[in-house]
Amino acid sequence: MKSDAKYSLQRTMIVYFLLICFASLLVGIEFVVETHEKSLKEELLSNFEKYSKQEMGRDAVFAPIDKLRSKAVLMIFIILCVMIIVLTMFIKNITGPLQHIIEISKQISEGDLSHTVTIHSNNELSELGNVINEMSSNLQEIILLSKNLCSTGDAFVEKTAFILEKEAPNPEDIKKVAEEITYLRRELETLSEVIEYFNFYAVDKSDDE
Repeated sequence: MKSDAKYSLQRTMIVYFLLICFASLLVGIEFVVETHEKSLKEELLSNFEKYSKQEMGRDAVFAPIDKLRSKAVLMIFIILCVMIIVLTMFIKNITGPLQHIIEISKQISEGDLSHTVTIHSNNELSELGNVINEMSSNLQEIILLSKNLCSTGDAFVEKTAFILEKEAPNPEDIKKVAEEITYLRRELETLSEVIEYFNFYAVDKSDDE
């Protein structure tokens, strides 16, 4: 994982927030400018004068307000479009990958280590997916070592029991037992090295006393 993508998810969230703020601010400024223009007030006053002189119909008097209302509806529609686009990007880039990570993590916690997290992005979520994949790989390595050790131990026990059943074990059988013990010791040392790599949670006994 590249260091320049360490906080890319945070930057993405900021960009989404700024997009919504920018659209809302732009619409708000446009509406404020429209309502404070002198031409709008003058047109309304002129219409009222014409209406009072019966030179204009009632519906035509409020035509500037109707035009302003139509523009306000258009602005609201633009904000909704921006919010839908941002929501779609949020679901695609954040919610979807996060749900994928949760599902894979649940499968791993239930003992299914055959799945891996696949995130096609360069952000903190992909870094988290790589960490989970590495953890799953370490668990698989420990389990495989443990299985090999169990198989070797079972075979050693069977061979040793068979040799001990003999009244007088020959030197060749004793040599085989010694070789099995050496191999079993190496397997135990390998497993111990892997286990020592991890830090386990430990309860402080002094706190319980």
